[in-house]
Amino acid sequence: MSGRQRPADDETAGEGGPDDALVLIAAAATELAKLARRHKFEVLKRLFAMARLEADEQLRSRSRRKLS
Repeated sequence: MSGRQRPADDETAGEGGPDDALVLIAAAATELAKLARRHKFEVLKRLFAMARLEADEQLRSRSRRKLS
């Protein structure tokens, strides 16, 4: 790897990119929502479900921008 660093807002796809982060966040939020539901933490369950929805929306938005 060269001495150059990528900018924080790098739009490149691949390992460690923004899309990968969103996929990981969505998956983690889903699992955490299941855990919260199992232990009857209703507010946390809803918050994690909202985080999942937001991650999904961000992915859709990024996909639309890439296509245009």
